[in-house]
Order: sequence, then C-alpha cells, then structure tokens
Amino acid sequence: MTALTPEAVEALFTRSDDSFLFARWGRPIAPVLFGVEDSTISVFKGALEALCVLTGHNLAELDPEFGVNLMVFFIRDWSELKETPNLDRLIPDLGPLVARLEAADANQYRLFRFDANGAIQACFAFIRVDAEVAAVPAETLALNQMVQALLLWSDRAFTDSSPLALVEDRAVLRPDIADLMRAAYDPAIPAMSQDPSTALRLAARLGRGQ
Repeated sequence: MTALTPEAVEALFTRSDDSFLFARWGRPIAPVLFGVEDSTISVFKGALEALCVLTGHNLAELDPEFGVNLMVFFIRDWSELKETPNLDRLIPDLGPLVARLEAADANQYRLFRFDANGAIQACFAFIRVDAEVAAVPAETLALNQMVQALLLWSDRAFTDSSPLALVEDRAVLRPDIADLMRAAYDPAIPAMSQDPSTALRLAARLGRGQ
C-alpha cells in the first residue's frame, strides 16, 4: 500500500466543522478495562502494547495524576453509565451525553482530556455491546479501539474506511495508518497542533521506516 498523501493525512485530522486538530498522548498510558473477562482484557492490553512499540510511546502501571488515564467501559445499554459510581465526576453533562448516544443508537464513544499544552492526558472509551459489536472478534475490536484511542483522529476519519485490513482472515493495522501513527509520535512533531501544515510535516515522514 502506498503512503498517504498530504491531503489524506490532513483529512484524517480535519473535523466535521472543517477545523484541523492533531493531538497525541503527552504522558505514559495507564489503561484499565471494565465489564469484560480477563481474557478480553489481555487482548486489549496486547493491542495497546503493540501500538506503543510501533509508536515508541510508553505504558505505565499508574498515572501520578489520575491513577489510570485510559478507561475502556463495556456496557449493554447506555443507561448503565448513569449508574456507574462517580462517573459523573469524570464526565461533565453525563445525563445529556447518554441521551444523545441513545438517540443516535451509537455503539461507541470516546472522550479525551488534554493537558495545558494540548496533548492527550486521558481518554474514556465506551463500547455498547450490540449485535454488531458482538459479532466482531475480540482481537479486531481491540486493535480498532486502541488505534482510535492513541491519537485524536477526526470524528469522521474512519467513517468510510477502517484503519484495519484483513490478511488471511486476520485483522491487522493498515500499513499506511501504521506509518502515520509512527510519524505522529516523532518528537519533532508537536504533541498538539491546529495548523494544517502539520499534515505536510507528517506526510514528509511517511515511508521512512524505523
């Protein structure tokens, strides 16, 4: 697969309101999963570890400020979020958010928090296990979710095409997306940028390998 063009890179970080916003994690990731069996937790942590090896980013047992900073919740119904103890302290306007997700019949949602420099400092990912999600193999679901948690992609980045590809019936990260994720964690790239020219800088690093 050929490298992404600068225009394609820019589109992956251009939001529905046409604003460009790129951000990566600015601290080690300390993950925790709720609502799944230990075997699924291992699959998700394995996917996250692989992506951290790819990007050169670090994992941690604990975050000094939050304890854990990547929380993944598996639920059967969005109303369960309102029953989760203390979640309303972490997520502002939890009630209206749940109402919007129910109205949209959504099966996933991610909320990011950022530090003073605009880098990602926390991510809350919610996955409603409907029939569509239940039909997806755990390895595929894990890789897809961790890819989308590792960068602040556009809200429409993967609406038409997945970041994954099938190789011999096994889901793997698309080579062009892997290359872009590696470039996104290059220390020469700012941890946060609202300047579309950042897409040119990212594109210039594609195909270099490691």
